[in-house]
Amino acid sequence: MTESEFDGFADEYRAQHAANIALSGESPDFFAEYKVADIAATLAARGRSGAGLRILDFGAGIGNSVPYFHKHLPGARITCLDVSGKCLALGEARFPGLAEFVLFDGRQLPFPDGTFDVILCACVLHHIDPAEHATVLAGLHRLLSERGQLFVFEHNPWNPLTVRAVNTCPFDVNARLISAPALAATLRRAGYGGVERRFRIFFPGLLRRLRPLERWLRWCPAGAQYCLMARR
Repeated sequence: MTESEFDGFADEYRAQHAANIALSGESPDFFAEYKVADIAATLAARGRSGAGLRILDFGAGIGNSVPYFHKHLPGARITCLDVSGKCLALGEARFPGLAEFVLFDGRQLPFPDGTFDVILCACVLHHIDPAEHATVLAGLHRLLSERGQLFVFEHNPWNPLTVRAVNTCPFDVNARLISAPALAATLRRAGYGGVERRFRIFFPGLLRRLRPLERWLRWCPAGAQYCLMARR
């Protein structure tokens, strides 16, 4: 999608997103928070806290992740990058002073090498031409610090309910879903090491009590979404 297309959905984004995922029994905030909580848990297992971390939310939209970064990784510095100036303006109005909101021209990432310790790319790549994925990911690789880590979350094309949600979502009209193995291969071509995969979101809201079981299901390619973790 182009900047103008995203701008056109900015005002209605939360309402349309909520309506589109209604079958999941969860709100957009649930999906925003679980990703950040996963990142925080992964970093904690590797002995890293939020204090002083420089975090880039690539394709941040209206900034849904911002409050959860502050909740789960206190002390981190958050930068939200997006091609939609209107989305960024809404995000800054929602969370004044909690993040830096930076406009991306879709070509040149506006930061020096090694700027960030953590990069989140949450359900962004399916909006980008697959032929450009390696170039985009190589650009993000450049921005990672020496111990930096990339977290990519995407919709799982092997889950039929996910496919239905994407196919009926107005702002996913041009989306092209990517399988986890294909995206992992692209990450390796873009220069990343230590690529790890986990599938997420197996149980809808009505069965949320079963979600503690997910830790043993992350190998199973039936989750609604997946996460790929990689290091510089």
